[in-house]
Amino acid sequence: MSLTEILRAEIAAHGPMLFRDFMARALYDPAHGYYASGRARIGRKGDYFTSVSVGPLFGALLARQFAEVWEKLGRPADFTLVEQGAHDGSLAADVLAALPAEMPARLTIVEPSPHWRCLQQAKLAGRDVRWVDDVAAIDPFTGVHFSNELPDAFPVHLVHRSCDALVAGSACGAPAADAWRERAVVLDGDRFVFADVPLSTERLRAHLPDAPEGSIAEVNLASLDWIAALAPKLTRGLVLVIDYGHTRADRPAAATLEAIAAHRRVDPLENPGAADLTAHVDFTALAAASDLDVLGFTDQHHYLTGLARLHFVEGVPPAPRDMRAFQTLAHPTLLGRSFKVLALGRGLEGQLAGFAFARDALRALGLDG
Repeated sequence: MSLTEILRAEIAAHGPMLFRDFMARALYDPAHGYYASGRARIGRKGDYFTSVSVGPLFGALLARQFAEVWEKLGRPADFTLVEQGAHDGSLAADVLAALPAEMPARLTIVEPSPHWRCLQQAKLAGRDVRWVDDVAAIDPFTGVHFSNELPDAFPVHLVHRSCDALVAGSACGAPAADAWRERAVVLDGDRFVFADVPLSTERLRAHLPDAPEGSIAEVNLASLDWIAALAPKLTRGLVLVIDYGHTRADRPAAATLEAIAAHRRVDPLENPGAADLTAHVDFTALAAASDLDVLGFTDQHHYLTGLARLHFVEGVPPAPRDMRAFQTLAHPTLLGRSFKVLALGRGLEGQLAGFAFARDALRALGLDG
């Protein structure tokens, strides 16, 4: 049976399925999910394009940042890099190839999928690598946890501020927490369609936006649970999150959920398991969800420009290939503005090179009050 048939049968038997659960199955069902089954395709010939697709320069620039962290921590002999969302292992390979020869770095990859783990093992053959299934299995470490486009793929709760859900006596458009409902997936014949149901958890109320009637928004509770679980594992060092998203102040008026296949937007409910489902990351909520220090926040343009000063030799023109790659990665109209970079850490003093051109992070995130 296809995933569409399986989900139809489950909804017919048990009633509405929260979109959060529908998205989880569409992405992570072991046999049919877009990520878990290995259907995810990256690059110009795939479904979407990432910074890793540009070539090895992205990993080489990150390696400069990781080496700086190692220096700031006093060059510890036990230094661990942890990557999560590693896809086929290309970014990890690019990072390891660019680290200073004298820098000890063991690598841990958080990867529950047998398909991707197999590809990573082939890409990183001969390297000192350990694989674990989830964050809970990471040993406490000194070093860096890094991810590129990870929390945007965590299943999100969709919420809808419906005038029909307002308590009696409230004017349509007036602020009322009780006006918020959660979106579920139901059947209309053979088609999946949205329907509103009561909020599935009271935790959602703390993250509901101040928005007018008719608004739809995402709440990514999974990302908050993830960073809260990861933080205690970091003894000293850095958590680097690179993804597209927004702060509390610049939260989009419309929902950011989208499904992408072959570089085109498609219906997120049609043909589950065949498209990438993503939603923008709320970096303010993410930064506030752990006890880690906020070390930096900026866009990829400013971040990589800061790291370029460590990577490129002053007075020596970069190779044409590297210059083209850097322009793609950092140019504001390409990848430079779309992606944001959040640095959280413990036991690190002083500014990191990647944030040399960044605004004050707490102020930018709206956490300075």
